[in-house]
Amino acid sequence: MDFSPGTLITALLVGTIGLAVFAYGKKQGRFFHMAAGTALMVFPYFVSNVWLTLGIAAGILVGLFAVSRTGG
Repeated sequence: MDFSPGTLITALLVGTIGLAVFAYGKKQGRFFHMAAGTALMVFPYFVSNVWLTLGIAAGILVGLFAVSRTGG
């Protein structure tokens, strides 16, 4: 993991959003929310590019939105 300030702040932001999504999923008993939250908390450890991190996070959140709209 790269320790530049932008990378650390982005990872912290994405991880915090992941924690909130996971907590919501656990409270509501929704598997896909818990899985997306876990993915958002874990993947920034393996990606050191800020824009790639934001793109992956956006993709996970869009996928979660699509799944939740179809009744998942």
